[in-house]
Amino acid sequence: MDVSHQLLVVLHDKDEAQDLAEEMLAAGWVPCTVHRELLAGEDDAEDADWLILVETTPDGLPAIHEQDELEFLADRYGGFVTDAG
Repeated sequence: MDVSHQLLVVLHDKDEAQDLAEEMLAAGWVPCTVHRELLAGEDDAEDADWLILVETTPDGLPAIHEQDELEFLADRYGGFVTDAG
């Protein structure tokens, strides 16, 4: 799987990640799937971040073309954007 064009929106709260993913999906971002990030050796699962996988913009372009917009959305929840790869 080529992940070079996929981005992850990283948030600290599960409910906020699910809310933002629903908002993004309704706006046309896809796939907007929410995953839990557990790092190797993570002692406290409560500290795990929540990731929203984004591949395509509402215009059908690779998500990386609208990274600034994703960063704006993530910032509303105190999150950030990173490459999926």
